[in-house]
Amino acid sequence: MNVVAIRTSGDNFIYVHPYGDGRAFAVDPGEAGSTLAALEKHRLTLTTILLTHHHWDHTGGAAELQSKTHCDVIGPDRGLIAAPDRTVSDGDMLTFGDISARTIATPGHTQACVCYYVEPAGDKRPGVVYTGDTLFVGGCGRPIECDAATLWESLCKLVELPDETLVYCGHDYTLENCEFALTIDPERPAFRKRLGEVQKAVEYGHLTVPSTMAQEKAANVFLLSDDPQIKAALGMHHADPANVFAQLRQRKNAFG
Repeated sequence: MNVVAIRTSGDNFIYVHPYGDGRAFAVDPGEAGSTLAALEKHRLTLTTILLTHHHWDHTGGAAELQSKTHCDVIGPDRGLIAAPDRTVSDGDMLTFGDISARTIATPGHTQACVCYYVEPAGDKRPGVVYTGDTLFVGGCGRPIECDAATLWESLCKLVELPDETLVYCGHDYTLENCEFALTIDPERPAFRKRLGEVQKAVEYGHLTVPSTMAQEKAANVFLLSDDPQIKAALGMHHADPANVFAQLRQRKNAFG
């Protein structure tokens, strides 16, 4: 069964990932009601909640879900609103039936922030990465508890994942992110193509997740901070990519 993506009444995404015989784990359930409804619809039993970071819009439903399903809660920080049964750090492996998920520490948005990479299952099923507020489709999170350089280093970890990896992020900022990219490099074909694809998805009421890591490498302006054309567009020809990234993040903050 495919990943169940739930877009909440705001712009958050919650994910239910089926595995084994009718079991599932959920990622960043900001609210319980829609998660429970998805579990019932797909006849799944929730065994585990994975939290990427401590912000309420990603953890708000965890306590209720745990109370009703007796699932485990796993996260990177004991200071989470829903205190985890287990904390994880970089490189920790989690097993769900016959699938494995590797924890990738990605500080930047918050100090204790992780992504979960579900490794490929055979030759026909690509890996999946749950990126929370670190990497968005076409964008990235704001560095709130760390500096921009720290977030850039974390993004560099994620781009090492295979191109076919499916990217499931924490918010639907996709259209705005693609529009922003064109303010930096209006003539870049990959940016224009991606914006067109996203506009069509929005028009037809389709979700903008997942993307692939290949799509992000090609059309996510933040991941192109070491690209000579992006540096030239910012007047930062010889700048370190971390500084270019910081400038892009500042411009995006002003953009929206």
